[in-house]
Amino acid sequence: MSMSDIIADSLTRIRNAQRAGHEQVDVYVNGLIERMLKILKDEGFIAEFIPYKDQSKPMAKVDLKYYKNKPVIRGMERVSKPSRRVYQTCDEIKPALNNIGLNIYSTSKGIMSGKEARLQNVGGEFICKVW
Repeated sequence: MSMSDIIADSLTRIRNAQRAGHEQVDVYVNGLIERMLKILKDEGFIAEFIPYKDQSKPMAKVDLKYYKNKPVIRGMERVSKPSRRVYQTCDEIKPALNNIGLNIYSTSKGIMSGKEARLQNVGGEFICKVW
């Protein structure tokens, strides 16, 4: 199976599993998605993720997080797509949902949250937002 947008597929798998009430979900990973999962873990949106290989395909088992039987992740949206890339300078980076959500950027200094990008004064590709 050839996938044109592995990031959108991973976000959709996490979003759908969270809505269905699953405890874990398997997603395809590469270096970028692994760093995104680390940011989601550090910011408290997922409990844990464990990378592994499944028939020579890199995967990760993501432990989803719930609070009072409600999903921590209310929504995930891919902003920059293969058909339409979205770039922002450090001055254009705004907090996600009044600092309740999280923006993830691909910058010249690596994958980082919007808060971190503003602190380091770098802009980049606006990958996704999570709330």
